[in-house]
Amino acid sequence: MTSTATTFTFRPLDPLRDAELLHGWVTHPKAAFWMMQDARLEDVERAYMDIAADPYHHALLGLCDGEPAFLMERYDPAQRELAGLYEPEPGDVGMHFLVPPTDTPVHGFTRAVITAVMAHLFADPETRRVVVEPDVRNKAVHALNEAVGFVPEREIQKPEKRALLSFCTRERFERAVAA
Repeated sequence: MTSTATTFTFRPLDPLRDAELLHGWVTHPKAAFWMMQDARLEDVERAYMDIAADPYHHALLGLCDGEPAFLMERYDPAQRELAGLYEPEPGDVGMHFLVPPTDTPVHGFTRAVITAVMAHLFADPETRRVVVEPDVRNKAVHALNEAVGFVPEREIQKPEKRALLSFCTRERFERAVAA
């Protein structure tokens, strides 16, 4: 965890107000797996306006001590991203998260962020299992996912990437963060 106590909160992303901030995050070379390297500011606005209008996909800005610190997306995997690629179960929730690069990294921060994201998702009593589908080459996120209780099931082919389909139940998450 981080060396000092931090408070994470979430607010709905405002596609117009937050687009410039997000543009810097998603086009940075270290965000290559976000697949928006060549996006213009207008492209980021449009992408997040589409998400804001989608009843099955939501974008949240994660705040650390009140300051924008990460991006989180929650989606219905039966309707978006994974529709037709696996057998959804009641209570499945899909998730993406992005911690932007920084000149002053804090050891354990990204793990604290994914833990906060998972706790936020599981705060909804309807959420039974979180589903992720990161690029198979993204070894760093695979390790983070494992640290919070995800278990890989199999590789799948999505239109934009080869992905590692992984699941985390509430029980696995609670065991992982208690350890």
